[in-house]
Amino acid sequence: MPEVGEPLAGGSMNAPVRFDDRVHRVAGPWTPTVHALLRHVRDRGVVVLPEVLGMDDEGREVLTFLPGVVPAYPMPGFVWTDENLEASGRLLRAVHDATAGFELAGRTWQLPAHEPVEVVCLNDVAPYNMVFVDGRVTGLIDIDTASPGPRVWDLAYLAYRLVPIASPGNPDLPAPSAPELRRRLALLCAAYGDVDPEAVLAVVPERLLELAAFTEARAGERPELAAHARMYRTDAAWAASVRC
Repeated sequence: MPEVGEPLAGGSMNAPVRFDDRVHRVAGPWTPTVHALLRHVRDRGVVVLPEVLGMDDEGREVLTFLPGVVPAYPMPGFVWTDENLEASGRLLRAVHDATAGFELAGRTWQLPAHEPVEVVCLNDVAPYNMVFVDGRVTGLIDIDTASPGPRVWDLAYLAYRLVPIASPGNPDLPAPSAPELRRRLALLCAAYGDVDPEAVLAVVPERLLELAAFTEARAGERPELAAHARMYRTDAAWAASVRC
């Protein structure tokens, strides 16, 4: 009798199903590249990402299940603590540094690369892709959108989602005051290290406009994504008006 898995919340693009301590997810042309990246990072001692276990008989990728809570909107209060903001910056820095030396030639990515290529960006580091244990962030999941790029490209999206840097009308993200936004952005950048908050802030509009275009391209199959794309464009315009 075949095993019956537990569909996991979220992961709408890849239909994740949990079987005990492993997760099976729909694969794509980029999956071999992402698996090589995950092995490369783990070989360098960074274990905050899932471990690759291979492929199943249905052609789905198989990864380890990271125990903990992956929150959804509306986010619980612990997501917004300074401690988790700083920890997220440190986790991303550790992953970025561990991608050094990863062979880029001949790879297939789901999202385009961006210049200057400094690291392999994860491109979707946000609370809904974080694992929390006892209210503290301990891991990152959903790495299938990774692609080469500059450090600030990844930090810009993390800042958008976790500082956050979003328009007051965004239904998911709280709107901090201008001083609080600047304080939290500086805190995130200091935890990551060696990056200018102004440089991160400057990239947020471009990052969101690209995300809007990516989302719009999929709205034919999922009409609800059109509203998401409009929100990203509104947030991009608002972020362009913010000053550190």
